[in-house]
Amino acid sequence: MRADAQRNLVTLLKAAKEVFAEGGVDAPVRDIAERAGVGVGTVYRHFPRRPDLIAAVFAQELDSCADAADALAATHPPFEALALWMRNFVDLAATKHGLAQALHSGDPAFDALPARREQRLRPAFRKLFEAAAAAGVIASEIEPDEFLNAAASLCMAARDGHTEAAQRVVATLVNGLRYGVKDGA
Repeated sequence: MRADAQRNLVTLLKAAKEVFAEGGVDAPVRDIAERAGVGVGTVYRHFPRRPDLIAAVFAQELDSCADAADALAATHPPFEALALWMRNFVDLAATKHGLAQALHSGDPAFDALPARREQRLRPAFRKLFEAAAAAGVIASEIEPDEFLNAAASLCMAARDGHTEAAQRVVATLVNGLRYGVKDGA
């Protein structure tokens, strides 16, 4: 893909994410095109059907959340990296919640997303979780997948893009990982 086409695509996906967050997944394509500074034809050239665009936005969000794990691990102590990543995860889960009806519509555009989540998101989380456990700053008897599933369930409180309540509850859950850790770590 040419560099300008790649920039258009990145800008388009960012605009779609914002427009979907504001007006839902049924927001007019012209609003997305206008926000991205491209023509409507450019949107349809990249994404001939709305489900293709929705799936691309969510896939990009999955990748962004997964990619954040390495950056956080490189710049923060293990518990802090885990806690910061969980904030990203809550935002992602809230985005998914807003797209839930579309994502569970049975449209084939969404078929690859569960595998992408398993291949990208869970390993990124496990890496942070296991690093914190190895450092002795969280309880090690909790399974990473069980914890992530519990956090995802708590994100159901997010409504209409408002993640504040879910952020607070998941932060409390994350802080609970320190319970029973010796030396007040």
